[in-house]
Amino acid sequence: MSLFFGEQVCLEASATAGLQGQSRWYAIRTQSRKDALAELNLRRQNIRVFIPRTLKRVCHARKVETRKAPLFPGYGFVELDLAREGWRRVNSTVGVAHLITAFERPLAVPVGIVEDFLSFSDTDGIVDLSKGLAIGAEVRLRNGPLAGATGLLRGLDDKGRVEVLLQIMNGQITVKTSRELLETIM
Repeated sequence: MSLFFGEQVCLEASATAGLQGQSRWYAIRTQSRKDALAELNLRRQNIRVFIPRTLKRVCHARKVETRKAPLFPGYGFVELDLAREGWRRVNSTVGVAHLITAFERPLAVPVGIVEDFLSFSDTDGIVDLSKGLAIGAEVRLRNGPLAGATGLLRGLDDKGRVEVLLQIMNGQITVKTSRELLETIM
């Protein structure tokens, strides 16, 4: 019971974040395959929107093409100041299913997450998750049960997953984890 109560308090604090007159990023759910339409219509309303995309290789009819695809299909981010702007208009925007909420209030994305994606993206919104990382680079795990362990980066994929060869207890193991958990060792 106390764990649920703690989660509820945390959600309430997150839901009310952004009410103090500052812009924050909020997650939106877009209608199926309508992320570009949602982005266009939100921009027409002068709402800053970010729908992270990645380049994917698609094989079709014996042809290999590289296409833009959403990094998080069906989701995007909008920047709003809840103290100054009406947020309910986002829900009625063509292409948007709804704003992600908790306790009937928009749920703010933790500070730094969208900003990190923006720093890894180009002007077209294409996110390069391998930015700053190179195969063979020495890396350290920042969080998790193996925090502080060092190793060599062996692989990156287009979904933000990495493969690291860790040096642990005079041996080596290969670990697959999220790119966000790594930092390069200078």
